[in-house]
This record gives sequence, structure tokens and C-alpha cells, in this order.
Amino acid sequence: MTIKRIVSFLPSATELLYEFGIQDDLYGVTHECKYPKDAVSKPKVINSVINSDELSSKEIDTATCQLLKDGKDIFVLNEENLKNANPDLIISQETCEVCAAYTNQVNKAVQILQKKPMLFSMDPHNMNEIINSVTELGKIIDKKEKAKEITDSLSKRIEKIRKNTNAKEIKVLAIEWIEPFFTAGHWVPEMIEIAGGINMISKTGEHSRRSDIDEIINANPDIIILMPCGFDTQRTIKEYEKFLKNNEKWKNLKAVKMNKIFAVDANSFFSKPSIRTIDGSEILAKIIQPEIFEELTVPDRSFAHIEND
Repeated sequence: MTIKRIVSFLPSATELLYEFGIQDDLYGVTHECKYPKDAVSKPKVINSVINSDELSSKEIDTATCQLLKDGKDIFVLNEENLKNANPDLIISQETCEVCAAYTNQVNKAVQILQKKPMLFSMDPHNMNEIINSVTELGKIIDKKEKAKEITDSLSKRIEKIRKNTNAKEIKVLAIEWIEPFFTAGHWVPEMIEIAGGINMISKTGEHSRRSDIDEIINANPDIIILMPCGFDTQRTIKEYEKFLKNNEKWKNLKAVKMNKIFAVDANSFFSKPSIRTIDGSEILAKIIQPEIFEELTVPDRSFAHIEND
């Protein structure tokens, strides 16, 4: 089957299609496909019923839980744009029904399209699976050589970080949501280990889950990295100031007392199983072992040290 028209239900897939250089074959994206900038101009086939840009993490959690409790979809299909896209291929995911369009939207899309598209689900849970997804998609779109070029480059960057880290026992906790607390699961624990840290609480491949301040106290991390799903660095800092800065239990944590709290651009480098997670691993390396990776260049505004007054 020749693939000429593609619809992406997944921001990380959209990024990858641009990396492959076939963005002209992309006829539909989601409301969250904002990288690279040109993706914003593509027709939207998926939108969210929650306006997360105007809500706090607590308000987003409340709204999401209520929708799930009521059996309602978080994401909605733009049927007109989908029909106009008339895709040969739909790329989706089954990793998380909260983070991106899920099985319900795929099923609806197939039902309303007269020409039944090929379906490809990208569901990586660790770094190796993220890299393998590049290879798998490359086969489908007949870009095997480009896929190898991309994966070789990513693998070399990961290995370069691994071999330069010191074997120090630095306990690192990544927090994926602030109010309420959620652990950072899936590929993030491995990213921390690549960067020379000992990941606390969560495990590679596991889903993110609710946590609480007592579990964080028991973990006793040396460094805490805040990466609320879908938030950039500045928005994360605002959430920190609103919900954590004056929390007495939080202020007694070792990492807080040692001034080792960081915010990162989770939306760009951590929340999605995209090839930019390799940038995320480099960002973590600069945070965890700054003396070794001082010269390593990472994207502007990709992380910030949160000063405690």
C-alpha cells in the first residue's frame, strides 16, 4: 500500500514525520501538535474538551477525573477535517487515554471514513522502544534509510551521556503532576538513569500514578525535578509557587533544603515518547551532574533552577 496521506493523532508522531521530511503528506494533526511550528498550520482532526491552558494542575485533574468517571471522552474528533484529510494512514497511541487521542477516537475515525486507512499505534514505554518506533514507522512510510540515520544519531547521543557520567549515588525524583502528585513513569526513570541518577519511586515502563508527600519524604531524594505533563518550564514554576513553595512538609525535604529543585520543559522533552526525549536525557545530565556536562548544549529555556527563599 502506498502511503500518500497521513493523519497523526499523536504529537510525537507529528514531530517524527517532520524529521522524516514528509510533512507535505501530513493532512491532519491534533490541537497539541505544536512542534515544529509549521505543524500548527495543519488542519486539526483532534481537539480537547478541556482548555488546559487556562486551568491549574488541580483544576485539570478535577475536570479529567470527572470526564473519566462519567464515561465521556477527553478528546473529540473533527469529522469534517478528517474526511477532508482522507488518510491512507492514521498514527495513534494506546499508552495513555489522558495524554493524547485514544482508542475511542481511532474507532470513530475508521467508522466515518469510506476508505479504510492503515492504522499504526506508537506505544513505547522505554527509550529503546522509542527508538524502535522510528524504525517501525520508517518501514511503513518507505523511509528505512532515513530511519536508520535518525536512530543511529539518537543511539550515539544516548551512549555519549552514559559513558561520561560518574557512578555517584545521586537519588533523583521526577514528579509528573504537582496537584495532586503523580510519579513520572514510562521512559522517564530510564532517562534519569542514563543521565547518571538513581531514579526514586517509579520504575521504567510503569504507568505514572498518584503519589503523596509522605512517599516523597520516605524516598528522601537528593534532587527533585518537576515535569508536569504538557507544561513548559515557566508554567511549572508558576505551579510550584502556587501549590508547593509554602508547603511546610515540602520545605523540610532534603532536596529543598539543599536547593536542588528544578523545573523542566516537560511538554517538549519529557511528556511525549518523541525523539526529543534524547534532548531530555541531555537536560537531565546537566541537572544531575553539572560539573561533567557543563559544556553540553541544551535548548534555551528547557530547564530552570528553582530558588528557595
